[in-house]
Amino acid sequence: MKKKLISLAVAGALAAPMVVLAQGVGTNVTLFGSVQAEYATVNKDGQSSQALIGDDTGRSRMGMHVTENLGGGLKAKAHVEYGFSTGSGALGVARERWVALANDSWGEVKFGRVQSPFKDFAGGMTIDPFAYTTLQAAGSGGTMTASANGLGSGAQSFVNSAVRFDSPRVEGFSFAGILMPGDSNRLDAANFISPTDTFQGSQSNSGGEDGEWDFQVAGKYEAQVAGHNLGVFGGYSRDNLSTRQSTTLPLTNNEHVWRGGALWSFQNFKLSGQYERVDNAIGAATCSNAAALGNPGTGVGDSRSHCNSAMNLGGDGHLWFASGQYDWGNTSIIAQGGMSEANATATAIKRDMSTFTVGLIHNLSKRSSLFGGYQRGMMDDKAVNGLRDHNTYTVGMRHNF
Repeated sequence: MKKKLISLAVAGALAAPMVVLAQGVGTNVTLFGSVQAEYATVNKDGQSSQALIGDDTGRSRMGMHVTENLGGGLKAKAHVEYGFSTGSGALGVARERWVALANDSWGEVKFGRVQSPFKDFAGGMTIDPFAYTTLQAAGSGGTMTASANGLGSGAQSFVNSAVRFDSPRVEGFSFAGILMPGDSNRLDAANFISPTDTFQGSQSNSGGEDGEWDFQVAGKYEAQVAGHNLGVFGGYSRDNLSTRQSTTLPLTNNEHVWRGGALWSFQNFKLSGQYERVDNAIGAATCSNAAALGNPGTGVGDSRSHCNSAMNLGGDGHLWFASGQYDWGNTSIIAQGGMSEANATATAIKRDMSTFTVGLIHNLSKRSSLFGGYQRGMMDDKAVNGLRDHNTYTVGMRHNF
């Protein structure tokens, strides 16, 4: 017994300094994460079903969030987060990584690798109940997916080398925005044009030509009227043409994306929807691996993958998405639909994709849930463009900690 007590005392003595260092005076360290697994089948017309158990939409993640009170209402923050798939042996991929200064009176400024306001602030993934499942609208048709120049300033990726500002909410109004320096292409490992004596070289799609900065801004208004929760939101994204894109591709203009939408809830009912207009698609013509249901082990497309929300490169188009939800006890009954229309260009034909989705989300607790449902994707002019309709079935579980 004495030996056990001595061992416990020694262990406690060793552990105590770690707790003090972690907590500190006015410092709080939070370990957090989410783990999800689905049995999901994607069945494209005319080919055999493709099923797996895993998480190829990128929901599973773990990380650490640090907050230190500096006094006078000022706080310093740090955030590191990695994602992984429950169906593969990959250890993880980088998500958010930033430091920040925040104050309740003027807002928060982050520096580093951040989420886009189109991803977590105004519409997009925030109004899709099936976000981060194989039933999500991003990629399937109905919401934009990713942006190439900003390394993810669309709905399903992250933005490298960025500064982001989030305002406090004042009289129901709030806004957010990001800036990405024009020379941040040096952070992109892929170099598609080698430097010469007369040309400095260009690395991938990052950074605007001649030092132009990519940026996004978004705002929203939220109010409660007689028990009704109301909200409207809007945003604008400019993805500048990079040196590589203007040199090696038939592109001459920057990409512009406008978004607008609204949401309403009353008692157990919720309705939401949004519309997006894309001009001169650069980034919106691409699709992140998670949005496309790409291979989670290799990061490339496979027979399950699709990106029906993409525009034709250099072309215009629009997307809309609408969702309805009824909460019955701990269970949410969901029906939603969307459409993506990519206009024709000199090198690509017009593509129209529409989807409808039905399913359930059952909350076992505040942290654990079960979900499942069905999605149908319908492509116009299949005989011309060679693309296929698809059926998606899934059932899964998620736990947040």
